[in-house]
Amino acid sequence: MNNTAKIEWPNKAKVGVSIVVNVEEGSEMSVREPNDKGMEPVDELGVFVKKPIRNYSNESNYEYGIKAGFPRIAYLLDKYDIRCTWTTCALSLERAPHIAKYIHERKHEACSHGYRWVHQFRFNEDEEREFIKNATESIKKTTGTRPFGWLSRYLLTENTRKLLIEEGYKYHMDDYSDDIPFWSNDKKIVILPYAIDTNDMKFWTDPALTPDQWLKYAKDTFDCLYSEGSRGIQKYMSLGLHLRIIGRPGRIGAFEDFLKYIRAKKDVWIGTRYEIAKLFAEQNS
Repeated sequence: MNNTAKIEWPNKAKVGVSIVVNVEEGSEMSVREPNDKGMEPVDELGVFVKKPIRNYSNESNYEYGIKAGFPRIAYLLDKYDIRCTWTTCALSLERAPHIAKYIHERKHEACSHGYRWVHQFRFNEDEEREFIKNATESIKKTTGTRPFGWLSRYLLTENTRKLLIEEGYKYHMDDYSDDIPFWSNDKKIVILPYAIDTNDMKFWTDPALTPDQWLKYAKDTFDCLYSEGSRGIQKYMSLGLHLRIIGRPGRIGAFEDFLKYIRAKKDVWIGTRYEIAKLFAEQNS
C-alpha cells in the first residue's frame, strides 16, 4: 500500500537526516548471563559454536565499543553539533553509566532497544509486556527521561505495537518499507522506517564494505533524498551506527567525512527520531 503522507522539515529544509547510534554492548548473549544457553552469534571474528561456552574474544570485541568506540563517536557528534537518537539496550546503560550521562547532558534522545539485545519474538504476550516495561523503567532511571521510541532486535511479534502503545510509546522503528513515517494502529503510534543498507553493520556482513565504499553509499543515499527534496518530495535518511563497528580507528574517519559532507549542504535538517515522530503527528493528525 502506497504511503500518501507528507512531512515538511523545519526551516524549509529539503531533507531530514536521522543518525541512530545503537548501544548493544554489554547486553549481548553470553552464558555468563542467567538463562542464556549459548554465545552471541553476531561476531566480527566469525566464530560461533553451539557448545555452551563463553566466547571471551567476542565479549572483548563488544567491550571495545564501550571503551574506545563511544568516545570517538561522542567526540564527532559534539564537534559537528549534532543531536541524535541512541537506540539503547537498557542493561548496556546500567553497565555503562557514563554513556547514559552523556546522552542526558548533551540532550540526545534515548530510544529503547529492549532491556537486553535479545530476540523478543520468542516471548509470549506477558513476557514481552514485562520486557518492554523493564526496559522503559531502566532507561528512565539511567538517563532521566523515559524512551518514546522502540527498536527490536530484528523481529517483532503480533503483540509488539499494541504493548508499546499501552506503555506510552509514540513511535516504532521495526519497519524498512519507506523513507517517510506513517501511522499504525488507528493513528495510535507512528512508524519511523529504519534502514539496513546504510547501516555500519555492512562492515561486518559478507560481502563487507570498506570504509570508502560505505561512505560513498551513504553520500549517494543522501544525494538522492536531497535531490528529491529539491523537487518537493521531502523524506529523511537513516544512518545506523554501532559503538564497536564505526568506532574503530580505520572506520571512524568515514563517519566524520559524512558529517562534513552533510554539514556543508544547505537546507538540511538533522534531528532525533522523536522529533521526526512529533513533526509527522502534528502535520498528519
